[in-house]
Amino acid sequence: MRIAVAYEDGMVFQHFGHTEQFKIYEIADGAVVSAEIIGTDGSGHEALAAFLKDHAVDVLICGGIGSGAQAALSEQGIEMCAGAAGDADKAVAAYLRGDLVDTGVNCDHHGEEHACDDSDGDDEGCGEGCGGCAGGCHGGCHSMPAIEGKNVGKTCRCHYRGTFNDGTQFDSSYDRGEPLEFVCGAGMMIRGFDAAVANMDVGQTLEIHLMPSEAYGEINPSMVFTAEIAELPGAEDVSLGDRVYLTDSYGRNVPVRVTAKDDKSITFDANHEMAGKELNFSIELVEILG
Repeated sequence: MRIAVAYEDGMVFQHFGHTEQFKIYEIADGAVVSAEIIGTDGSGHEALAAFLKDHAVDVLICGGIGSGAQAALSEQGIEMCAGAAGDADKAVAAYLRGDLVDTGVNCDHHGEEHACDDSDGDDEGCGEGCGGCAGGCHGGCHSMPAIEGKNVGKTCRCHYRGTFNDGTQFDSSYDRGEPLEFVCGAGMMIRGFDAAVANMDVGQTLEIHLMPSEAYGEINPSMVFTAEIAELPGAEDVSLGDRVYLTDSYGRNVPVRVTAKDDKSITFDANHEMAGKELNFSIELVEILG
């Protein structure tokens, strides 16, 4: 498996159609085994999509991207994960953990000034009905808007306490004695947490309530599936309620929970254990590392 990141000075570059370099990572057994930085042969999304195909890339991680580029990548059979920001290596690590969220087509570029019609002719804009991204898109061109805020792309250290609506605590960095460190806006955190930190000041504490759509999503019935035990080596040794890992077609480890099992078949639920739940967080921004 090969992952390419739109790249500039160690960071995820925010305008796919003008990418001058990709950092390409070779992945084996769910981990990075090598990486190289390669200059592009041309500009415009069609040329870049063909360039990635020529370099046997399976997945692209990028910042801002338009619908034309998405179509070009799809034609080349390349998976897209858009809306990433911050350190490129950390974005790849988040993707391999399954933590990087794809915003889909966007025309935000995290504050980068541009026009939706892209006068350079690469058709990187978000398409009809977008009315100028500087004032916000009005044509529904975002499947999920990119995170905005003064802390986006910066490494933040936060203490937090998470509770359910009944007050039960499910997690706390205070109990572990160490702040959580992450790149804001890079998809390393659930969206609602990321968006809250994006505009916080160091020393500030914020209380937030998140619906499932801002946290781990609603429960998706299609993520519950049954397989034959004979086709899964080791499946005979797991029990009802166990949490195990399956490997997907890209070599990533996907956590699943065993929800049913008989002599011949086993049923897994790949929904996150927090899916469908409303969550509350008390967040304290301790430090910004830059």
